[in-house]
Amino acid sequence: ALGALRDVGFRPRAPLEVVMFTSEEPTRFGLSCSGSRAMAGALEGDYLATLRDVNGSSYLEAARGAGYGAASLDAMLAGARRTRADLGAFLELHIEQGPALEAEGLQVGLVTAIAAPAALAVRFSGDGGHAGAHLMHLRNDASLAAAEFALAVERIVLATGSEDTVGTVGRWEVSPNAVNSVPREAALEVDVRDVDADRRDGVVAEVLAEAARIAEARRVRLETRVVSQDPPAASGEAPLAALAAAVEHLGLTSRRMVSRAYHDSLFMAQIAPTAMVFIPCRHGYSHRPDEYASPEDIERGVHVLALALAQLAGDAGAEHVEL
Repeated sequence: ALGALRDVGFRPRAPLEVVMFTSEEPTRFGLSCSGSRAMAGALEGDYLATLRDVNGSSYLEAARGAGYGAASLDAMLAGARRTRADLGAFLELHIEQGPALEAEGLQVGLVTAIAAPAALAVRFSGDGGHAGAHLMHLRNDASLAAAEFALAVERIVLATGSEDTVGTVGRWEVSPNAVNSVPREAALEVDVRDVDADRRDGVVAEVLAEAARIAEARRVRLETRVVSQDPPAASGEAPLAALAAAVEHLGLTSRRMVSRAYHDSLFMAQIAPTAMVFIPCRHGYSHRPDEYASPEDIERGVHVLALALAQLAGDAGAEHVEL
């Protein structure tokens, strides 16, 4: 988008910057959007110091391995920090990660809000034993506690009656993970999201209470940790209007929609007016190998982004710059 503006000789009144955030996905340390959290001041060094990956490596070790030298976590966070005084707006282009745009035959989506995510770590621990010699009535099987808990998460989420409330038990590790051994430990990670933070928080509270009930009933030990519990974000009026003006100028079909997936925009909204534009992805597939967006859809999204940036950083009518 910036390349296209540069190619036509566009000169902004305000600086335009591109930022590449680290760890938008929580796959290594269980914490999403660590780069944008740091930029927004929503991350503490003491908390980062507690994080470990599956190999036991700390966040600081990973950062130094990536070239951050001898800087402390607090120093790295201070270097990344920005405030509302630094930023006029933040825009993000993304695939929808769902099927709505494709199903409705629409070319772009204008995001009005981003749902509130929460992440929980839950660990059930029993005593284990031999799969043949350990009698059923004597067992406290951690894996069975986890299975009951996973079904409870589904039940609690569905009981809200809202299609905006979703819950996922997306990670499950059983130890010793052997066919001839009664599981002595089961570690789960739970993702709960909703556009309504209060309803989301109610689900989280119920899920944690149900974990405690199951642990007591099945005579297993329980550890829980709330990894993150973030507020939703509403789009900023000015950047959303700029995106809408670009869509209208290009004659694209569109709709306004909520993002049920979180993005770096969720945290950038804490320090700048923020908005997102979605393009369709085939079958709504995302986070799988056959995720795909067509070159034509990508081009349209980039065009919308470029025109919106021109309006926000240029003079009145700059959204009509010819690219």
